[in-house]
Amino acid sequence: MTGKVWKFGDNIDTDIIIPARYLVTQDIEELGKHCMEGVMPGFSSMVSKGDIIVAGRNFGCGSSREHAPLAILGAGISAVIAISFARIFFRNSINVGLPVLISKEAVEESGEGDILEVNIESGKIYNKTTGKWYNSEPYPPQLVEIIKSGGLTSYTKRRLGINV
Repeated sequence: MTGKVWKFGDNIDTDIIIPARYLVTQDIEELGKHCMEGVMPGFSSMVSKGDIIVAGRNFGCGSSREHAPLAILGAGISAVIAISFARIFFRNSINVGLPVLISKEAVEESGEGDILEVNIESGKIYNKTTGKWYNSEPYPPQLVEIIKSGGLTSYTKRRLGINV
């Protein structure tokens, strides 16, 4: 995954990611239109497919709704890198196929607009703008499969031989 950095701070909660008034749909494209609009109006119209959110501590805190990682995917974001994540947001992200990585150094040393390259299998993050490499915990093979399948539901259907 390669994309431009969109940088956010600490404690970005699920209501910031997708305001509650949009929870009447599970349509990923509709949710994506409103992603982060409370802190960055027009965010979804500025994102290019594949871009990456880089954030501080406790990203995804708040409610346990799956709408938040779906909205991020719907906006075209390919991954989120943060110093830490709310536990349920972390798991919901994997369940819907959104890669989330923890790397304090990548967060602290990446700037808005930098271009990052992310490899979830190796846990390596390369900042193409600065030429620096960072590490995150690589995903175990089964989680890589879940993410590459587009989430837990698609992964399970594929494993069971159900036409996806």
